[in-house]
Amino acid sequence: MITGKTKSGFEFELDDEVLDDYELLEVLHKLDSGEYGLVTEMVGKLLGEEQKDLLKEHVRGEDGKVSTKRMMDEVAEIFQANNGLKN
Repeated sequence: MITGKTKSGFEFELDDEVLDDYELLEVLHKLDSGEYGLVTEMVGKLLGEEQKDLLKEHVRGEDGKVSTKRMMDEVAEIFQANNGLKN
C-alpha cells in the first residue's frame, strides 16, 4: 500500500497493484499523445472511484464546482510524491 498526503491535506492510499496496471500505462501513454479526454479515466484508475470522489470533494469550491486545475494539481502531486509512479 502506498500512502501519502498532498500539500493541501488530501490523504490518499494507492494499492500496490496500481504500479503494475498495464491499462493505466496505456491511458497515460494516450494522455501523453494528446488524448486529454482520458484524464477522468486515468484519475479513476489511479485512485479508484471512492478516492476520486473524495478528491473531488476536497477541491470543490464554495461555488460548488470542482476546479479542473486544482484536481490536476493534486493528481500531479500524487505522482510526484511517489517515485514509483513517475517511472
